[in-house]
Parts: sequence; C-alpha cells; structure tokens
Amino acid sequence: MAKGAASFLLLSLLLFLDSVHGNPNYREALTKSLLFFQGQRSGRLPPKQQITWRSSSGLSDGRLAGVDLTGGYYDAGDNVKFNFPMAFTTTMLSWSTLEYGKRMGPQLQEARAAIRWATDYLLKCATATPGRLYVGVGDPNVDHKCWERPEDMDTVRSVYYVSPSNPGSDVAGETAAALAAASLVFRKVDQRYSALLLKTAKKVLQFAVQYQGAYSDKLGSAVCPFYCSYSGYKDELLWGAAWLFRATNDVSYYNLLKSLGADDQPDLFSWDNKYSGAHVLLARRALLSKDQNFQSFKGEAENFMCKIIPNSPSSTTQYTQGGLMYKMSQSNLQYVTSISFLLTTYAKYMRATKSTFDCGSLLVTPNYLTAIAKRQIDYILGVNPIRMSYMVGFGPTFPKRVHHRGSSLPSVARHPESIGCDSFEPFFYTANPNPNILVGAIVGGPNQNDGFPDDRSDYSHSEPATYINAAIVGPLAYFAGRSNA
Repeated sequence: MAKGAASFLLLSLLLFLDSVHGNPNYREALTKSLLFFQGQRSGRLPPKQQITWRSSSGLSDGRLAGVDLTGGYYDAGDNVKFNFPMAFTTTMLSWSTLEYGKRMGPQLQEARAAIRWATDYLLKCATATPGRLYVGVGDPNVDHKCWERPEDMDTVRSVYYVSPSNPGSDVAGETAAALAAASLVFRKVDQRYSALLLKTAKKVLQFAVQYQGAYSDKLGSAVCPFYCSYSGYKDELLWGAAWLFRATNDVSYYNLLKSLGADDQPDLFSWDNKYSGAHVLLARRALLSKDQNFQSFKGEAENFMCKIIPNSPSSTTQYTQGGLMYKMSQSNLQYVTSISFLLTTYAKYMRATKSTFDCGSLLVTPNYLTAIAKRQIDYILGVNPIRMSYMVGFGPTFPKRVHHRGSSLPSVARHPESIGCDSFEPFFYTANPNPNILVGAIVGGPNQNDGFPDDRSDYSHSEPATYINAAIVGPLAYFAGRSNA
C-alpha cells in the first residue's frame, strides 16, 4: 500500500512539473538531434556538411585488410567504428523514420541522409570479402589512450571481422536488422538501393543463423568491455528475424522467430539487449493486423511496459526525485531515450486500435504511456530540477565540457598543425568550455540525485553516443508533430 501511494505521488509530481514548465521546442530539438550525426561522420565529408568544424577523416580505413571501409560513424567521443552499436543506431533511426516520418517535415530528408551514411558503410562491411562480415575499424585500447582529433588520427586502424570459423551472430543479426529496416525507409524513394539493402540483409541474417556464436568470444579486447555481447546473441537473431519478416512477410522468418523459443523479458532496451524492442515490433502485427500468431509478443510487450510504469505493481524501474528513469549509473540516458521510443510507439499501435491493457489493477491507456514518455523527453530537454538541457546547443543551459575528442580540441581550420597524443592535456584538463559545439548531442546524463558536474573527464555522464540520439528521434518527431497539430 505504501509503495503504491509513493508511486502515485511520483506520477502526480511528473504531471505537475510538466504542466508548470510547458513544452520545449520539439521541432528544434528534432532538427538538432539529427544534425549531431554529422559531427560523428567518418570518411570523406560532403560539400553540404553543416557541422563545419569537422573535416574528412579515416580515409584509409580498411586498407590493412585490403578493402575500403571508409565512412560510417564514430560511436561516441572516441575515433573507433564499432559496428555493433552503429548497426543498432541505424535500426533505430530507420524505425523512427518508418513510424514518425510523416511528422518529421523537412527533417525527413535529414533522417534518410543519416541512415544512408551508415548503411553505405554497412553494405561495404557485408560485401567487401566473401565469407566475412567486417565489424569494426580502429584498436579501441590504443585509441582510448590517445586524445586526438579524428582528422589527426595516427593510431593503428586495425580491422576486425567475423566469419564461419569466428562467428558473430549478435553483430550479424543487428546488421541484418539495420539493413532490413533501412530497406523499408528507401522502398518508395530509391527502389534499387532498397533492394540491395534487403538482399544483403537476407544474406547477413542467414550467416548469423548458420554460424552461431557471440562475436566478443573471439574478438575479446577488441570489443570488450566496450561493446561486449553481454545479453548473448539470441536477442539479435530474434530482432533480425523480426525486421526481415516485416520487410518481406516471408513465413520462413516467422518460423525462425518461433524456433528461437522462450525469450528473456528484461526491463530495458539497448544496443546490447533487443528483446523488448523485438517484442514491441512484433506486437505491432498482433494489434494492427489482428494476427493471433503474434499474441504472445503482445503479452511480452505489455509485461515490459508494466515494468516501466511508475505506479504499476510489477514496476522494476527507479525514478529520480526529479522524475527521470534511472536504469544504470553509466550513460543512463541511452536507456531513457530507447525506452521512451518504445512507450510512444506502443502507444501509437494501441491508439490505432483503441486498445488498453492492465498492469494488475491499473488500467493503461495509450495516453498514459505517452505522458510518461513525454516527461522523460522534457526532462532531457531541460524540464528538470537544475534546468539543464542534456542536448548540447539546445536551451539556455547545456553541457559545455562534453567528453568528445573533436569537440574539445581546436578545429583543423583554427589549428592546422597536428595535435598528437602527447599534446592533449591542455585541452582535456582545462575548465574552459569545448571550443566546438557538438550541436544536438545528448550526453550520458545526470546522476541518481539529478546532479550533473559537466566534467569532461567524467565520461559516464558527459559522453554523447550515436545510439542515445538515434532513439530520441522518434519521440521528438511524435511530439513535434503533435504540437503542430
């Protein structure tokens, strides 16, 4: 009874704060959330590059393996290309565009461009060498000891891959999901490219299923502890099959889904753990198509929601005093943005079918899920106890000392001389703001007490990442479209 009362008071606080502070400018936030990806680009930058303090970089990527692996994104504040989180980023950008593209307005083109920058690279990784899927460029252990601009990189650009003898069902399953989801984005606007994406996705998923194993088992310190496959690879097989089923409607992918057996039912969604995302994606079929074969996924999706809702009897989610979901101490906002995406998207499916569900005695409506998601997005955009926007360049107060190499060092235009590994200390340890504003970047976020030190060396809270941003694009488009309605 006491727990229920406390949860009710918390939800009342969230709704009260929302009504007091009003709505942030979601359209501006959407624009900036997509602009961020230009700051993460690797490869030769196009003439229309808007983040102008960045220059071309990584132009020899792949050379050590005799292939062209230029392009793609640096994952966060370093200069490594990790394909596992990059592919998840791509899947989430694509899902956001599929669900909310009609609300994006002029940002739809920017979303497609962000997706294509990744898929062009992922296609190279999947097709450059028969029997191999390249999964990363750059030795993370060497790179992480060297604070230098991507344009100055002189660390070894090691190339990593999986193969039949060194399998990686996790990274392959996620790559297949990314390519399949993106094929749907481009289906009506570039049919040839869409067909290439889908054809490649099918081959990559076949590889993931035929040669099963976790990529981190073989690649070791090249991916761990940074992006180990902590949850195993079954969730990526489910995720990849779910996206290929949506892209093809081929019953063989449904059969694969069923053959994978009972799923884990976590209370988060991330680059590592895809179960809840797959459940929501597959529940769409149960709700929108009334397909009884997918009812179990609908049940799993709703069990997940019940673990997130603050006053649900089965809730396992902590909230800070200021109202933020708090899942992990390191880079917590990645979970907030990804869960918020699932809340708004499942609410969308429910609203289309006038559905509700129960968490014990609590009746859950689509508006209820949307209100919870809105509170999280608003918190990120500055509606919080310290009025800090956790999106760089948005609002009057935002992080100034982001843990990001390119942002923290003078641009090539301002400082043409190379800044080597041994010359970083004056730039890294200064209390001065970063010289280059990484517009749109969402950092790891506040601590469990709603505090934020804005310390460049505190990567757990001050480092941005592509997958944090990718997941917020959908909710921002939803709320931007709703506020314009």
